[in-house]
Amino acid sequence: MTEGVERPQHPEDEVGDLVLTLSCPDRPGIVAAVSQRLFEHRGNIEESQQFSDHRTGRYFMRVRFATPADGLDLDGWRAQIASVAEQFDMTWELRPAATAYRVLVMVSRFGHVLNDLLFRWKSGQVNADIVGIVSNHPDLEPMARSYGIPFHHIPVTRDTKAEAEARLREVVAAHDVELIALARYMQVLSDDLCRDLGGRVINIHHSFLPSFKGAKPYHQAYARGVKVIGATAHYVTADLDEGPIIEQDIHRVDHRMDADDLVAAGEEVESRVFARAVTWHCESRIILNVDRTVVFS
Repeated sequence: MTEGVERPQHPEDEVGDLVLTLSCPDRPGIVAAVSQRLFEHRGNIEESQQFSDHRTGRYFMRVRFATPADGLDLDGWRAQIASVAEQFDMTWELRPAATAYRVLVMVSRFGHVLNDLLFRWKSGQVNADIVGIVSNHPDLEPMARSYGIPFHHIPVTRDTKAEAEARLREVVAAHDVELIALARYMQVLSDDLCRDLGGRVINIHHSFLPSFKGAKPYHQAYARGVKVIGATAHYVTADLDEGPIIEQDIHRVDHRMDADDLVAAGEEVESRVFARAVTWHCESRIILNVDRTVVFS
């Protein structure tokens, strides 16, 4: 054995910045325990946010910290966090900040939300690896091809819904998907699939519900003379369009706008709200809080 020779450091050996998210019953000492454990192993806190929810009695925290090049590897850090988590009964996740989330996008025939998300992803604005696009129609395959993303056409009818979801599960497993982004996917997921993918599916829809249901909601809204239109991004649950809300935004309407103007404005607000929700998820900024979300922006 040769002493005094250090193993060369390679970029792939370095853990880099890590992001820790956690929730647990609220009690004194949580911040101190986490901070002390990071300090003991030379972790340098760069960003830290906390929230105590008196409604549920739970505490939420997101910490981004730098790690030394000659320090613990990722498994080592996870072991250190696990010992603190056990003490405080934490639900937690630790992942490298630079590791992109593996995202599968699902869409039907409306391409505005998909196109906006793909542009942001291609521009490096979203910490995601978009591994595929699934659609129940072939219309948007050329868009997927233009971005070099695999396209999976999975038709869905009432009689073939179970078979279609089985194929979807195969795609999710084959690509190790961490997040499914429903970019105006106009099919309802089964209760079983919603439960199995809990906290891993984000949906976008207009905010007219329940007032204007069914076809052409923007035209219905125009006929009623609405003054505000908006969009809601939320996690999908078995309760249709009632999952924990992540983000919402609005666009004001005035008398000069016709029905087509409302549609255009609605598409724009849907796109930006969806992009924010997906971006925040892929930066580990969202923690589920029973029927709500904590979003550390």
